[in-house]
Amino acid sequence: MYKLFRALLFALPAETAHYVALDVLKFVQFFPGVKSIYRKIYSPKVATENVFGLTFNNQLGLAAGFDKNAKYLENLETLGFGHIEIGTVTPKPQIGNPKPRLFRLIKDKAIINRMGFNNDGMEVIAQRLAKFRKRNPNTSLIVGVNIGKNKVTPNESAVEDYKLCFNNLHTYADYFTVNVSSPNTPGLRELQEKEPLTKLLNTVQGLNNQLTKRKPILLKIAPDLTESQLDDIVEIVTNTKIDGLITTNTTIERGGLKTDASTIEKIGNGGLSGAPEFKISTDVLIYLRKKLPAISDHWSWRHNG
Repeated sequence: MYKLFRALLFALPAETAHYVALDVLKFVQFFPGVKSIYRKIYSPKVATENVFGLTFNNQLGLAAGFDKNAKYLENLETLGFGHIEIGTVTPKPQIGNPKPRLFRLIKDKAIINRMGFNNDGMEVIAQRLAKFRKRNPNTSLIVGVNIGKNKVTPNESAVEDYKLCFNNLHTYADYFTVNVSSPNTPGLRELQEKEPLTKLLNTVQGLNNQLTKRKPILLKIAPDLTESQLDDIVEIVTNTKIDGLITTNTTIERGGLKTDASTIEKIGNGGLSGAPEFKISTDVLIYLRKKLPAISDHWSWRHNG
């Protein structure tokens, strides 16, 4: 059955296949009792973990970008995830970059995407999260919210976009991820430089510290930073006292791929994730782990894509 379903999905454009798979999951789980069956099959039998003051059912999480608009949380929860990160969410809705913008590299077990923060905007997503919380008051699922800036917002005004997202979504988020590392929003990675990043994180932390119950703040970084830039990240994390890092977003590197060069050139710009990024991302994680204390004795957060 899996091989047949996979073949059908791979016959579709990659982005279409993504949403077809999610909609099929949602349709199947519409029938009474199916969600319970899924939970019994897929719930990992592992101990809970306490990180950032949050209790995770397990270490299995779904990274931002898969359920950008918080439309499938109830369905994905049944697959055993201890946490799901939605987004990237921006203040205003945006359609993202022109299609096609998601490409399979089958030989490399990889994907290139240049989605461009396509999402329904913070107000619509806040409403969805509110409904999710109302329908599932006893859920143990940890929901993270990944926030970014709109494409039309200049970098000198970017802080305001992050403030808007934080203020509108903090009621529903278990933690926040500040995304300044996507390669698909022009100029966004410039916000990883020391001065603008320090200003941004201090601002978000200032808002956070005013809450009765503050939310953990994480920073998602690119895998393409130099050691000098990573050292700056270490200093910034220490000084701003954010709770952790997500290493890493997608890479712009294209070295060592099995897919022929002409195909890669035809695809064009975008972030690469999957097997080819594993070493790049792991090297960043190892470097930072040596420089920063772990969030627990055996937890490190990583994300390839």
